Amino acid sequence: MQHSVIHSDKKSLEPRIRGSKKMLKQGLQSVALAALFLTPFSAHAERIFVSNEKDNTISVIDAQSLEVIETIEVGRRPRAMAFSSDGSELFVAVGDDEAIDMIDLETLNVVRSQASGEDPEVIRTDPNKPYIYVSNEDDNIVSILDYEKRTHVDQIPVGVEPEGLGISPDGKWLIATTETSNMAHIIDAEKREAVYHRLVGARPRHAEFTPDGKEAWVSAEIAATVSVIDMQESFDVEHTIRFDVPGVPRETVQAVGIAMTSDGRYAFVALGPSNRVAVVDQQSYEVLDYILVGQRVWHLALNEDESRLYTTNGVSGDVTVIDVDGLEAIKSVPVGRFPWGVVVEP
Repeated sequence: MQHSVIHSDKKSLEPRIRGSKKMLKQGLQSVALAALFLTPFSAHAERIFVSNEKDNTISVIDAQSLEVIETIEVGRRPRAMAFSSDGSELFVAVGDDEAIDMIDLETLNVVRSQASGEDPEVIRTDPNKPYIYVSNEDDNIVSILDYEKRTHVDQIPVGVEPEGLGISPDGKWLIATTETSNMAHIIDAEKREAVYHRLVGARPRHAEFTPDGKEAWVSAEIAATVSVIDMQESFDVEHTIRFDVPGVPRETVQAVGIAMTSDGRYAFVALGPSNRVAVVDQQSYEVLDYILVGQRVWHLALNEDESRLYTTNGVSGDVTVIDVDGLEAIKSVPVGRFPWGVVVEP
């Protein structure tokens, strides 16, 4: 009797085995690729830095979790902040120490401090040079510091009690606001001289250039206005934006911080004890809306893709997160005591 024997042909199976392995490998690669796209793009998530004036600290908020992930101890009365031009350091004006503390953004440690002159209020960094501009309220000057050489470069006389500082995108112009003089002093950065002096609303606080550099907006706390200055031809105040929040006492509406979207669509103005942020059309200057936030909103910052706006609320001790497309507050993040400034890591 003959038995039928089925022989396993090893050579004939090898292509099928290799094919199966190849399909498995491709499948695993597809899964890995899908996981990559589902995972947040950057391993180094966007971070928000908040200066807490009464705690002498900087709160670091993770933009994904919207939680404080680190608290950095700095000098006394931290207020304004700015990044170095290469994005490696964060500069913090510590008013009671009359200095600028410099934080390494890798280690989140204060690595050095540089004398700033008396009572530094607001700081800005030059986009073209390693300079920090400082408004020295008690001395009625704007100081220029070189943060690479750690030297004092120059000082520019302005009006009484300089508060806000703005710098044009190309670095050619500065604006210093003086809260007792009620003026915006337009400074030629190359000449290091105030060449125009413009009367604005009572107690001007903040100066911000439009993304194209054609205008500078100056907020006035007591007047509850924003003066729009032409920075191309006349260098005069061309428009005045006024704020009137329905159902809110007029004396609580105080215009302070300003932030603008780069597409020329919105400007956001913090309105202090009214606990509102005004939404303004950059082109028509029309006030479109008021967004309810925390108590005594002071300063504002947009994130990199401008999908979110962060506000510091001094009295309630928190940061309000605003969805820019929806123009609504979506979360409150507790920080330290009396948060003043806010910046988002570039």
